[in-house]
Amino acid sequence: MIPGRLPGFLQAPTRFLFFTGKGGVGKTSLSAAAALALADAGHSVLLVSTDAASNLDEMLGVTLRNAATPVPDVPRLSVLNIDPTTAAETYRQRVIAQMDTASTPAERATVREQLSGSCTTEIAAFDEFAALLAEDSGQFEHVIFDTAPTGHTLRLLSLPKAWSGFLADNDRGASCLGPHSGLKMQESRFRTALAALCDATQTTVILVTRPDAGAITEVARTAAELHALGLDNQRLAINGVFHASDASDATAGALQQVGDRAIAHLPDALRALPCDAIPLRTFDTVGLPALRALLQGDTGPVRVPTATNLAAPPPPPGLNSLADELALQGHGLIMVMGKGGVGKTAIAAALAIALVHRGHSVHLSTTDPAAHLATTVNGSLPGLSVDRIDPEAETARYIARVLAQRGPALDEAGRALLLEDLQSPCTEEVAVFHAFSRTVSQARSAFVVLDTAPTGHSLLLMDATGAYHRQMVRELDSGGTAHIVTPLMRLQDPAYTRILLVTLPEATPVSQAQALQDDLRRAQIEPYAWILNKSLVATGTQDPLLQARLEGERRQMQRIAAGLAARCYTVPWLATPPIGIPELSRMGDP
Repeated sequence: MIPGRLPGFLQAPTRFLFFTGKGGVGKTSLSAAAALALADAGHSVLLVSTDAASNLDEMLGVTLRNAATPVPDVPRLSVLNIDPTTAAETYRQRVIAQMDTASTPAERATVREQLSGSCTTEIAAFDEFAALLAEDSGQFEHVIFDTAPTGHTLRLLSLPKAWSGFLADNDRGASCLGPHSGLKMQESRFRTALAALCDATQTTVILVTRPDAGAITEVARTAAELHALGLDNQRLAINGVFHASDASDATAGALQQVGDRAIAHLPDALRALPCDAIPLRTFDTVGLPALRALLQGDTGPVRVPTATNLAAPPPPPGLNSLADELALQGHGLIMVMGKGGVGKTAIAAALAIALVHRGHSVHLSTTDPAAHLATTVNGSLPGLSVDRIDPEAETARYIARVLAQRGPALDEAGRALLLEDLQSPCTEEVAVFHAFSRTVSQARSAFVVLDTAPTGHSLLLMDATGAYHRQMVRELDSGGTAHIVTPLMRLQDPAYTRILLVTLPEATPVSQAQALQDDLRRAQIEPYAWILNKSLVATGTQDPLLQARLEGERRQMQRIAAGLAARCYTVPWLATPPIGIPELSRMGDP
């Protein structure tokens, strides 16, 4: 029996619970806390992360694997991470095993290389996701999904319908994912997954947001897109609701006003949903005690022993200092990366505007499927061009180019088969990579500031970049004579590319920035600097709850200063959202 004081989404929960929303709103914390509450109440629970940048391991104190792993000290709870790399290798082995026994080692090597791109990674991860939805053994009473940030999650949830339609209309040839017969074998699984997603008695989608206008706007759009996919059983969870202890405290009063205003202007579609409000807590949601306390209504917070009166290191310089350094280069690629919800889009826009103010022409773009860039800039500035890598437009452009190049040499049946294969959902991944490559090359003569998708999606793009690099090098080694410069080589060149990692002054975002930095270093890409966004330390707040949170912020500042970042810059918490060129211009002040 679930205690009544817990949120409504834990009262008579369906078997499948999806937590989705903009990055940084607390999906992982809420999904982990929900899984823990159900397990404590006697239910067998599997908690699944579909985010390549998941931090469930840090929260629960367990090493994530691509298999259900019991959580220590929680007898009925297991956790599983759908790791794209592991899933892709398993998928490759399965496809190669289906090849004719007479195939040569060279033919098998060719197929393995064809299956090294990001589209294979995506379908492999989806295949495991679909298996969980189609599984009917009843091993777990509840399966809770901690999803990647919105754009990537919508892509994942749309795949059952996309692949079912593709397979139904295409019964010949092979897709870029390997022997087509292998995909046809999975068709029933895809259809079962789609049925489970759309069945309100089996699946509930919890739309998670912060009391913030931008996050609420995105979750409203997500709700509409999920309705279009047939996922109608939705709830709203507003995480981090803050009430000031003393309205005279300027920072606390402004923080509460921002939240109150956002909640008061909820779109009608969200206002109609069942809603749970989770208070802002004084503690980081790391460890079982903190996760158990997170959903306990308005009861007092868990007290984890910490050092007191921590002195913050000298405050890092602001964005103006960073813009001065970047401007000295005269041109180049500036990639802004990090976990969803840390403020990458605003930081990227503010730096682009700062470089324009310093006399440079700047192309500002984004690889994020959620694409908030134009809304954030909300205006025009001479010397600044703003666009986005639009997956739909790039896919249509790519298909037209392939048909123009290869179509004339084919007969009518061959052209029809080629077009059929190009309708595969993974074509989009290839098209987006080509658009990314074009954007990277523009930095040879001007500044290109690239606002990237949240970490997991960006890492898949990096995978595609690496696969393309390996293919080009192999072709050169096999007889080519031309010198090549691949996108990966440009990203590895510190004179060409500056990688900026954005994080928040909290334990989980800092850990995720560190993990992203490790991933980049494995690809021989060295980050140039870290940016600590939304810092409360400089505000002088005396609110008791915020004061308690400052203790954790100082601890993270010390952690970064101890050697995580070669350079660090800071942006304070702003009462006015950084939307529009005037507000973005003011972000440069420390």
